[in-house]
Amino acid sequence: MSSGFRGRIAGTFANGVTAPAAPRPRLLQRGRFDLVFVADVVLALILVGVSDGALGAQNSAHHSPHSANLLILVSLVLCAPLVLRNRQPLTAWTASALAIFWASAVIQPRSLSSSAYLPTGIIVYVLCLYAVAVRCRTWVVAGTGAVTLLGSLVIDHETAPVAFVVAAIPLLAGVIVRARRGAREQLEVAERRHVGERALLEERQRIARELHDVVAHHMSVIAIQAEAAPYKTADPPPELVESFGEIRASALSGLNELRRVLGVLRSDQPDVAPQPGLGDLDALIESARAGGVTVTSSVTGTARPLPEGVDLSAYRIVQEALSNAMRHAPGSEVRVRLYYGEAVLVIEVRNNGYVAATGGQRAKAGLGNGSGHGIIGMRERAVMLGGHLEVGPTGDDEFLVTAALPLTTDGRENVP
Repeated sequence: MSSGFRGRIAGTFANGVTAPAAPRPRLLQRGRFDLVFVADVVLALILVGVSDGALGAQNSAHHSPHSANLLILVSLVLCAPLVLRNRQPLTAWTASALAIFWASAVIQPRSLSSSAYLPTGIIVYVLCLYAVAVRCRTWVVAGTGAVTLLGSLVIDHETAPVAFVVAAIPLLAGVIVRARRGAREQLEVAERRHVGERALLEERQRIARELHDVVAHHMSVIAIQAEAAPYKTADPPPELVESFGEIRASALSGLNELRRVLGVLRSDQPDVAPQPGLGDLDALIESARAGGVTVTSSVTGTARPLPEGVDLSAYRIVQEALSNAMRHAPGSEVRVRLYYGEAVLVIEVRNNGYVAATGGQRAKAGLGNGSGHGIIGMRERAVMLGGHLEVGPTGDDEFLVTAALPLTTDGRENVP
């Protein structure tokens, strides 16, 4: 129990309240060598020598009340925390504070000189306090300031105000440096985000240009030719005129949809136009019937409003399944079935076009292996919602598309 508690305390001092060190400039980093750490080690050694020399001279002037071994030990204890300042600033500050208290206990203040503190200990303490202010959390910084004030009162209350002012300088400097560093990091993050957004917008505009120059042009040509075709034949049959009219209407509808998509691609604002859903299923089925397939539909369960994402994905899955039937199995019979369960919406689109009407040959449209982009899109829509999609021929020489879309927030747990 005690070892676990000590481990948590050690972990807190090591990194629980301390932010990682900021990347060093190239001038201060040479491969694996951190020149700041090297400077701390060198400065600690210099301060040990200066402290031991000063204490030895003062001790001799007062008839050597302390041994030479004690003086070198005091110098080492006071200066050693500086080595930890770069890697573990809170641990270094704690060690420096304890070292000052211990040194004040073994060598009474003003017993060897007029100063209540040893100057080398104050230098190390100030540097460690600055590191804490730069990298530790705000409440830790405030705590170190409070401990500094109380400690100065305990060691020597007469010089406590001066000691606290001296300690406040590194605290204030560290807070300013941390604030500026944080603002600089936020600015860098914002710049990277803006660069990414600009690249995304440029790519979307490039795709929009390609769609406009290629797809929109061909769809416009289809609409124009479908409108002009009946006039190229004397007394065209009414069925032919009606078919060309439906072709033109479908081309214009697709062109309008494409223009809406192009507007979304060219804009950096979200699309707020109403999206289709299962409420538009009847119109979609009528369009498929006009395309040459016989479509029947049925609904099982209690129909109810669906989440926007589920409603749109369900519509797009049915739309793609019907488009595949019109493209690869014209004249086939298609059955669309919706099942509203408690947790999932199940969609089934079944057609008998897997076996061609003439010759009993299997349709060679690539449907059986699911290699088309439309099938990939249907599967991505289902997986995005936490559902799944199954596509392929059945044992009855039919082609079946089955999708299960969850109706709950966390649909992955409820999908069969």
